Amino acid sequence: MENAANTAPQQGTTIGTELVEVVLPGIVEPEGLQIRHRQIPAPGAGQIVVRVEATGVSFAEQQMRRGRYYDQPPFPFVPGYDLVGTVLTAGEAVTPGLVGKRVASLVKVGGWASHVVLDAADAVEVPAGVGAAEAETLVVNGITAWQMLHRKARVRQGGTILVHGANGGVGTVLVQLARAAGLRVIGTASARHHDALREMGVTPVDYRAEDVPARVRELAPGGVDAVFDHLGGRSVVDSWNLLARAGTLVAYGSATTRDDSGSKQLPVLKILGRVWLWNALPNGRHACFFNVWEGRALGKNRFRARLSADLTQVFEALQRGEVTARIAARMPLTRAAEALRLAESGTVAGKIVLVPDTGAGTSAAEAR
Repeated sequence: MENAANTAPQQGTTIGTELVEVVLPGIVEPEGLQIRHRQIPAPGAGQIVVRVEATGVSFAEQQMRRGRYYDQPPFPFVPGYDLVGTVLTAGEAVTPGLVGKRVASLVKVGGWASHVVLDAADAVEVPAGVGAAEAETLVVNGITAWQMLHRKARVRQGGTILVHGANGGVGTVLVQLARAAGLRVIGTASARHHDALREMGVTPVDYRAEDVPARVRELAPGGVDAVFDHLGGRSVVDSWNLLARAGTLVAYGSATTRDDSGSKQLPVLKILGRVWLWNALPNGRHACFFNVWEGRALGKNRFRARLSADLTQVFEALQRGEVTARIAARMPLTRAAEALRLAESGTVAGKIVLVPDTGAGTSAAEAR
């Protein structure tokens, strides 16, 4: 995917409007982020320029600033895993009528900018009536949750699942999709988030004050049909042991190693090794390590088609009221350092949205 972090102007041409972007120069504290100004490159053939209306802070950026994300690019680069915005202009061979449309895109890096150059094929149209900030909360989080639930776990209606970090960006979408699918949900979170989880129909477990495996066994004596684990480390082993026969473990991160030193690949490789071993055992259970980008093995066109279809399903769930946009705070793009600090504090529920407009920010308290 092309993005503002690595796309050069086509033959030296520019649109002429200034682009503002946040640069991660190396392994730094959030205050080490830099603001850069440059001209907006003109789109090449098959490309579009998107005026970003909302991007967000994901766990990936928290890992990237520490140099801990599994396959992050070399420093310096522009972070930003996803974005929502309006198509400002298009190059040759782009579907007519796309200019002026609101679109969403999964980019991995490059989203923390006022304007981004994308391949038009990587843009998914946002339905009319869905706001940019609302849509932003559901791009990487929604695709991840949908694909893990419906493409990986495939738990039948009436089944029981365990979601670690049920108050987080992915967790809040996942539990809502699961409830809409007729599943019973047990979710781990600190006590401050339990009332909100109960409102969503989730049975909360306090990971700080309770023995999580013991409590889950009380709630589901026969085991759970699926566990969604972003923690890694020892948690993955506990999650595997909580599965019912024919249950599925979906591991999708190593959050507990965020502040570790050493190899950033090793925590993921350890999980992959366990997954391989567990799947070789004749016990009827299954494990996988989910990465939204693994679908690229299908081929570029099939990957894009599946991603577009799944994100569209999530947007439709939003329109039906099955999923709500959980916005922890809206903050100006130029306050990305403050937003990253807030995200890393673990005190908010939902997603922190960055808006490339210095007049559009709210504090976390106001947003809640």
